[in-house]
Parts: sequence; C-alpha cells; structure tokens
Amino acid sequence: MAVTRNSIKRRSFLVGVVIFLLMLFVAIKFFKEKIVNGEEASKKVDKKEQVVLTAKRGDILAADGRKLACSINEYTIYMDPCADGLKKYFDTSIDSLARDLSSYFKDRTAAQYKKYICDSRTHGRRYIRLTPTGRRLSLTEKKIVTSFPLLRLGRNRGGCLEEVSGARERPFGLLAARTVGRLYDDKEKGGMYGLEQAFDKQLRGVNGVGQKICIGGRWLNRTVDAPEDGLDVHTTIDIDIQDVAEHSLMTQLQQREAEYGIALVMEVKTGAIKAIVNLKRRSDGSYDENYYNFAIGTAVDPGSTFKLATMMACLEDGLATPTDTINIFGGQYKFYDRTLNDSHKSNETYITISRAFEESSNVAFARLAVKHYDSNKQAFIDKLDDFGLRDSLGLDILGEKKTFFKKVGEKNWYGTTLPWMSIGYELQITPIQLLTFYNAVANGGKMMRPMLVQSLDKDGYVYKSYSPQVLRNSIASRKTIKTVHEMLKGVVERGTAMNIKNTPYKIAGKTGTAQTLKNGVYQQTYLASFAGFFPADNPLYSCLVMVYGAKTGLYGNVVAGTVVKDIADRLYAAEFKKGNTLQTTEVKLTENMPYSKGGKADDMKEVLHKLKIPHSPIQSDAEWVSASAQENNINLKAKYFVNSQVPDVKGLGAADAVCVLERAGLKVQLSGYGHVTAQSLAPNSIAPRGSQITLTLKN
Repeated sequence: MAVTRNSIKRRSFLVGVVIFLLMLFVAIKFFKEKIVNGEEASKKVDKKEQVVLTAKRGDILAADGRKLACSINEYTIYMDPCADGLKKYFDTSIDSLARDLSSYFKDRTAAQYKKYICDSRTHGRRYIRLTPTGRRLSLTEKKIVTSFPLLRLGRNRGGCLEEVSGARERPFGLLAARTVGRLYDDKEKGGMYGLEQAFDKQLRGVNGVGQKICIGGRWLNRTVDAPEDGLDVHTTIDIDIQDVAEHSLMTQLQQREAEYGIALVMEVKTGAIKAIVNLKRRSDGSYDENYYNFAIGTAVDPGSTFKLATMMACLEDGLATPTDTINIFGGQYKFYDRTLNDSHKSNETYITISRAFEESSNVAFARLAVKHYDSNKQAFIDKLDDFGLRDSLGLDILGEKKTFFKKVGEKNWYGTTLPWMSIGYELQITPIQLLTFYNAVANGGKMMRPMLVQSLDKDGYVYKSYSPQVLRNSIASRKTIKTVHEMLKGVVERGTAMNIKNTPYKIAGKTGTAQTLKNGVYQQTYLASFAGFFPADNPLYSCLVMVYGAKTGLYGNVVAGTVVKDIADRLYAAEFKKGNTLQTTEVKLTENMPYSKGGKADDMKEVLHKLKIPHSPIQSDAEWVSASAQENNINLKAKYFVNSQVPDVKGLGAADAVCVLERAGLKVQLSGYGHVTAQSLAPNSIAPRGSQITLTLKN
C-alpha cells in the first residue's frame, strides 16, 4: 500500500504527542518529588544517616608564623573481612598480613591476628578494628600499615577502611606550653586553659552537616552544610627568645634545686610579650612547663624590686632626691617591736639615697617611707595607684590574679605595715603586673597593656588585628622617670647587680630577695628576682625573672640576674645580626691596648718592636722597666734597684720579680697570678738578707 504524505504527517504528529506526554509526566513527577514533597522527604531521612563534618581547629602561631599548636589528622585502620573482592586474595595473603600486623603493633601474636580476622569473616562481622585500642596513627604510620598485604589492595579487593580524626600537636614540644594551653580529652569541650581556652570559640570554627549515601555499594558522606574551619591565633611570642629564656632559667633552677621559676620578656614600646616561661619542679627533679602559669596566676611579696615604687613616690611628691643622705644605723633598725635588717651589715651611718638604692638598703627605704608618709599613709597608697600597680591588666588569657594592698585604718594595718610595704612586703603583686610597671618606666612613663595576641588570621586573610593599648599615658613626671632611669643603671654599674655589668651594652634594673609568705607567716624560703630593661639608654625590651625556693645562691643578682643577662645577650646578638645598632658602653682605647707586665728592658723592646706596638722611649741605662697601657701606646718606665734596699717590683711579672728579689737576697712568697700589684716589704726600705717578702699578683 502506498504511503501518502498525509499518513506520514499523522504518524509524526502521534509520535510527537507521545514524547510530549512522556516529558510532561517526568516534569510533573520531578516537581512533586523534589519541590512539593522535598521538605517533607528530608524530614523522613533517618537521623542515623546524618553525620557531623568536623571543622579544622585553627593553629596557634608564634610571632614569625611558626606553629606553636596545630591540628593534624590521625588515622584508625579498619578491615571489612567480608568484602566482595576479598575472596580471590584472602587465603593466600592472610598469613602475611597477620605477621606484619603483629610485628608492627606488637600487641598480639601473628596467630592471634589471623584467628581474629578469620573468625570475623566466618561470622560475618564487618568493619573490625586493626589499630590497637587507644592508639591512632600519624600519616606516616598510616601509609606503612596500609602497605601491608591485602590492605594495600584498597577497599573493595582488600577490605581496607580508614577513619580520620583530628589531633592537637605542639611542634615545639613544651615551649610556652602553659600559655599556649591544651584541650580537654573530650575535644568537644574545647580549650582547658591558656590561649586554647581564651580563644576557643575562634579556634574551633563551625562544624558542618553531612549525610551518608550509598553509591555503587560504597557508603560516602555527602556535604549538606560545609564546615567553617577555625581561625589561627597569631601570638607575639618569639620562639628564639622563648627558647633561650626557658633554657637559661632551667639551668639556674637545676643548679639551685629551686621549686619554680618564671621569666618574662616584653617589648617596651608595644607591651608585646616575647617570652613567658613557667617551670615547676617535679618529684623526680625534672622541671615541667605545663604545670601552672605562675607569671599571671600567682601574687607574691616582690621584695626589693618594689623599692622603685617607693623611690618614685618620694620623687613625685618632692620629698627626697637621690643626693639626700639618710642614716642606716649600720644596717639595722627597730620599728615598734620588730627589727629590720639589711642583707649585709655595714659600718656606715649616713649614705645617699642613690647609694641606698644601689645597695638595696631595707633600713634606708623603710625609714624614708616612715619619715615622709607616716603622718599621711593614704598619700603613699594613692601614689601606688597613680603608678597603676593595682590596675587589672585585662590579659588575653584567663587566670589573672588580683593584686593585694592593705587599706589604711583596717584591723590588719599595723605600725610596721608602712615600712614593710616600702620594701615590698605586706602586699602582693603578680609578676606580669610588676613587669608592666618596670616596662612603663623604660617607656618614658607610658604604661602598655601586656599583649599576647597580634591577630586572628585564616588563609592569609586577617580577620581581626590587635593594636598596642595604652593603659596610662604617664605614670609619673618626666623628671622622675629620668631620675630613676639613672638610679636603675647604677644598680648594675655600682650596686647589687654588678655581676651582670660586663656587657657591650648597658642593663638597668633592680634586684630583689624576699622571704615568702605561707599561712600568714614569713618563711625561710626566698624569692630571688631581677626586674629591668635593656639597652638601658634606649630600651627595647624589659625583662623579669623570679626564682622561688632556691636552696643555694639565694640572692636576686646571682640567680635571676644571670638569666636576665643570658636573655639580653641573645637579644643583643639577634639585633646585631639584623644590622641594628644598639647603644653600647663607651670603651676606652686603654682597655683595648695589649696588657703587658714589666720586665727586662731589652726583652720588652724586642717584643713591642716585632708586634709593631708603639711605646715610649726607654732610657739607655735601664735594665728593668714597668709597663702600663696608655691611650695611644705602652708607657715604659725604668726601674732601678739600689743595693741593700728592698727593690720596687710592682708592675713586673712573677718570674722577673722573683729574679730581682732573690738577687737582693730575699725569700719570695707569691699570692695570686699576673703582675705584681703589692709587696709586703716597702720599696726602698732596709731589710736583712734572708727576709721573707710576699708579693700580691693580679691580672
């Protein structure tokens, strides 16, 4: 039958209608299932199919970006012994797998591992744990285990399954551990203390929501709401400064068998904390940085470091000057029924206040306070308030201890309270508060808030930055600040901290050695401290070190001062390496000229000539000469010895002096080494042959 054009058109039309109706049916079905019933359908999803997608916790970073605490992935390995693809390889590989697991984990024998896996396969148990209970694997460990027989074949053919979880790690171990903080064992609780606690909300981020779906026989997590990773906390801590402070403090604590110690380093202009060390002695004699943050959480009687506040109060009120004199009564004085002693007895009576500060005289400062403030005790307390010593600092981490100052007129205010407060007793202050006060003096009077965090970052973007914050624009007049600057330099140049004087830059500060209070009674346990700043004339850093309960070397200059010098040396070297010029102490040329003992004239001339060292002319008839370094040359002076008289051998070396004296018939005894600085028989005096003469030698 012939096909007409009209019949073709009819058939095409019918096919088009059918296709259209099919498309319309699909569209209506899609609309009904996905749009109309979508919300209702999502409500019917079994909650067991929903999973939490954990956000990555942010890192805690040092000032240079290195990680102090970070989140890393940890792995738990499971096996599905009933996986479909496992049949082909199981029997030939199970023995090898069992041996490798036993050899690596060492918690079961190979036979026990084989029985555990085979029994699970026989009884249809799926997803059995291969990683020992309580243990998780690092990425490196995970790669090793998943390379074992069967497991290396993957999920379908080898039944290998991995569970990933987050863990917190400190790449630098316990460095600044108490300040960085830690998490609870139950990670959902977040930070337990330190920055982990204070910035827990910012660090933890926001978890997402996922859904388990089965695709091709495999269960996967489908993201519904993506997690938002936490922010990184960028701190002000300098790892290198922290390391040297911790190492130096640890050395002193071990040598002194002390109970605990703290070290703080602050940037003068900004208040940024560059190092914060807290070390506590454990029962086995080791020291732990993770015990307690003494720097912010402990209030102590500071002792003599507090004399700076007393001095400033007198200066501000125009009651005393450094050149005024005061009677120290030989270092002992009685206030009411209590006797106050200086650490060292003295034969002196009247000394200047400046000298009393350098030598840390308790009697001088207690008498100074009583003389000027006994009739108006509140004026003294008011001055301490002016200096910000009772202010809350509002630190970036929790746990700041409140300072304690007695109130005038209350029942615990005694007749001895004022003199004892003036030297740092009967009051309590935190180490961080004391350093903030000294830092303000170093900063020309401007008190900065201690700053531990500089920004909150993520992926190179700064979400929030923290600027240096001024607590008080000026704690005292410029005149007072300048005066105490010089007095603090004097402590190191001429006073109790002379042991840290020999540096290419100047340190300014104050030592302290205080008895400690326990149950309201002062004990024979001491707190040794040093607070100060460097370089003294242009301060970059302030520093405080406290050592509690040292069994030897109780004084602040020995125990704490040594740590401060180590830190200062490290910082000086770092600044020098950067090309920064720090103001150094003036070194006279005479100290750079070669040190020389006197000796035979001909020998001296030959040595100086060969070394090309300029020297003064030597008289032609001189056999012996003494030598002394001058600004531009070595000055040589002829020495003549007269028969029957005791020779003047001062300035000669030991060998030459003995030669001259024995030639004169004297018996020589030496004390020390170097050149002769003194002799027991006066030069040019008459002494019988065979007389004994003692020579004192020094370099």
